Amino acid sequence: MKQIALLLIAAQFFIQGFCYAEEAETKSSSAVNGSPVPAPKSTQNLFQLNSRNFDSSISDGNVWLVEFYAPWCSHCMRFEKQYQQVAQKLNDLPEEKERRVKVGKVDGAAEKALASRFSVRGYPVFFLVDGWTVREYEGQRSVDALVKFATEDYENVEPIAFINSPFGPMGQLRSLLMSMGSRVLDSYDYLVEKKSLTPAIASIVLGGAGIMMGVIVIISVGLLLESKLKKD
Repeated sequence: MKQIALLLIAAQFFIQGFCYAEEAETKSSSAVNGSPVPAPKSTQNLFQLNSRNFDSSISDGNVWLVEFYAPWCSHCMRFEKQYQQVAQKLNDLPEEKERRVKVGKVDGAAEKALASRFSVRGYPVFFLVDGWTVREYEGQRSVDALVKFATEDYENVEPIAFINSPFGPMGQLRSLLMSMGSRVLDSYDYLVEKKSLTPAIASIVLGGAGIMMGVIVIISVGLLLESKLKKD
């Protein structure tokens, strides 16, 4: 039984490595050519966040005001300059204030897993993140209102319950499911466009990988239960 599990795990990693080989090759080539992945841009206390730098950024001990936007959203485009003013005003607060607020923005259209983690259903939407405490802003979309919310009025807003919070189990599960779905679609596009497989064969390959992953999970659970029963 254990040998079968090991074979299935090896097959899973082979297919996963096959699907993402070109992505790694592209990144390596970019680094060699002196064109690494660009670092997050920050202007006047305004930071571009994504799934790679989000958790490390917001865990710096500061409070974060985060906007989720979409490039095609007209409301987001109209509010862009005002949001820069929000970042500037929060940056210009007296240094003696203990509560420092950094300002970030996330492209929800590109970062679907991160947007799903926050249960984003429309754009723009704003969240105040203080450690694991998250509050959603539902007030007027203006510079002064957002600044006041981030520094004072947040106390009057009930935090999102931890179980449904972006840092709680439901938020992490939503992010995982969305991320897995995106990876499957990316793998399908890679097999069809880069490896010139037919859609049918690409679907069979991905379906087989999914079945193997399911079998691995079932076997793993069975082995754990078997060992537990033997101990009892």
